[in-house]
Amino acid sequence: MQGKSEKRREWVGSVVSNKMNKTVVVAVDRFVSHPIYRKVLRRVTKLKAHDEQNSCKVGDRVRLVETRPISKDKHWRVIEIVERGQPE
Repeated sequence: MQGKSEKRREWVGSVVSNKMNKTVVVAVDRFVSHPIYRKVLRRVTKLKAHDEQNSCKVGDRVRLVETRPISKDKHWRVIEIVERGQPE
């Protein structure tokens, strides 16, 4: 059982809200093909992620990793800030 290396899902998205304590809302863009017309559609998924140091700002691109349920809606954790957003 020690050699078990479980691959956790990782997504990259942009922070759209950081109003909550130790929580950020991240919008993840993905592109799907329409099943009949084959047009490429843009789908946006909003995820709540755990940010321990409250270091993420709105506009930052962050990398998320799937984790155990932290609260009712939080099942993701911020592992790194890929790039900082534009300062206002």
